[in-house]
Amino acid sequence: MEPFELGFVGGSGPVVGGRRSGGVRTCRNVVAPEQPASVDRKNLEWTPGSWREMPVRQVPDYPDKEKLEDVEEQIRRVLPLVFSGEVERLKSQLAKAAAGKHFVLQGGDCAESFEEFEKYGGDNIRDTFTLLIQMSIAMMYGLKKPVVKIGRMAGQFAKPRSSPMEKAKNQELELPSYRGDMINGPEFTLEARVPDPDRMIRALNQSTATINLLRALASGGYLDLHKVHDINLQFVNGTPQGQQFLDYANNITNAIAFMGSCGLPTDSPDVRQAEFYVSHEALLLPYEEAMTRYDKNTGKHYATSGHFIWLGDRTRQPNGAHVEFLRGIANPIGIKCGPTLSRDDLLELLEILDPNNEPGRITLINRVGAGKVWDHLPRHIETIKEEGRNVLWVCDAMHGNTESSPSGYKTRRFENVLSEVKEFFEVHKAMGTYPGGIHLEMTGQNVTECVGGMMELDHEDLFQRYESQCDPRLNASQALELAFLVSEMMTKQERQ
Repeated sequence: MEPFELGFVGGSGPVVGGRRSGGVRTCRNVVAPEQPASVDRKNLEWTPGSWREMPVRQVPDYPDKEKLEDVEEQIRRVLPLVFSGEVERLKSQLAKAAAGKHFVLQGGDCAESFEEFEKYGGDNIRDTFTLLIQMSIAMMYGLKKPVVKIGRMAGQFAKPRSSPMEKAKNQELELPSYRGDMINGPEFTLEARVPDPDRMIRALNQSTATINLLRALASGGYLDLHKVHDINLQFVNGTPQGQQFLDYANNITNAIAFMGSCGLPTDSPDVRQAEFYVSHEALLLPYEEAMTRYDKNTGKHYATSGHFIWLGDRTRQPNGAHVEFLRGIANPIGIKCGPTLSRDDLLELLEILDPNNEPGRITLINRVGAGKVWDHLPRHIETIKEEGRNVLWVCDAMHGNTESSPSGYKTRRFENVLSEVKEFFEVHKAMGTYPGGIHLEMTGQNVTECVGGMMELDHEDLFQRYESQCDPRLNASQALELAFLVSEMMTKQERQ
C-alpha cells in the first residue's frame, strides 16, 4: 500500500450540510426509517449529509438522538482509515480489471463480529488474509493476470434485513431484527436489539485495529511466495480429494522455480509485499457520513471508512438516501444487481453515480443464484454495451444461493456457489465481455456453515462449528477449492 497522505482537512474544510466538513454541525436532521420521497435530486446540492433529505431504508431509528449526535461528532474527529492515494490506485486497478487485464478477488466475513474479534484476536484476520493470498496465487497462475485483492473487512459490521422484526427459533416472541454488531446485538433480548450509537465507536476501533494488522501483514515481510504456496501444497496433499489439484499445484511449483532460475528473486520486496484493500456495504449512513473527508489535494470527498464500498440490492433505489450519499464520494462503487434490477433502474443508477463514465468507478456485482445467471446477466450486459458504459463485472455467488437446512441452519451449497461462478464465466465468454472478478463470503477459519466441497460437509455437520450470526460462509478448505476450480476452468477456456 502507498504511504499515508496528509491531504485531508478537518475543521477547515468547505461548509457542507450546515457545518464545515470535519467540524461542528450547526443544524441537524435526525433520520427516521422509511421516510417518504419529497426531494428532487436535480435541485439538491450534494453534501456528505444531503442523503438526509431523501427517503431512506435499512437505517435504524435511534431512540437516543442526543447520544447519536455525540457519537457522530466523535467519529468526525478521528483520522481516516484509508487515504485518497490508495483509493485512486484501487480505482485504476479496477479499470484494468474491467478491460480484462486484472481480476478481482473480494472476500471476507458476511458481517464482522465483536465476539469473534475478542475470541480470536488477530488470528481470524490473519487467517482470512492468508487465505485470500493463497487463493490469489492459484488464480493468478490460471488466469495469467494480476489479481486485485479486496477484503470484506474493517467496516463490514451492518447488514440489511428483509424484515424489521424476527422471531427466535420455536418461540412466539418477536423482537427487532439483528442488524449487525455496529447497530445492535445478536442476543435475543429486547435490550440487545435496541440500536445503540456507541456500537459505531466500537466498530470503528475494531476496524482501526483490523486495518493496521492488514497493513502490517501486507507490507511487513509476512508474505513469502514459497511459504504461501507450501500451504497450498499441504491443502492438496492433505486429503485424497485434494489430489485432484496435485498436477496443477506442481505446475505452480515449477513456475516459481523457473522464476528463480531466470534470476527473478522470489524473496524480493516486490514479491514479499501485497497490495490489499478493504471494502464493505455502505449501509449505516450516519457512520459513513461521519467518516467522509474532503481532500484538498484532489478537491474531492472520500468515504474514508473503506477503499471500496457497495450499494446493496435492498438500498439501490435511484431516489433513495444511499444512492444520494454514494453519488458524491470519489471512491469506486459497487452496485449489487439482483434479479429485480430493471434496465431503466440500472441506467438511472449509472447516470446518477457515474455521469462521466469514469473507468474504475462502477463495479456491477451480479447476484442472482445458480441456474438463473443466463436469465438476467445477458440483459444487463446488452444494456451496458448499448450505452457504451465502462463497468467491471463481478460475480457474487453467495447471496442468491442461501437456503434453509433441514437441520435448522441457514446454509449454502458449495455446488451451487461453483455453478453460479461457472455460469457467470460462460455468459461473458458467449457475449465477448470480461468476467472481472468474484465476490465471496468466506473465512480463514474451518467453520461448518456451508455444505458440500471436497470435505463433504453435510447438513448434519453444520452444528459442529457454526459461528456466523448472519449468513453462512465458505470455510478455508471450500474457498481454496473454489479458487483452484476457477483457475482450472479458466486455464481450459484459454486452451479452447
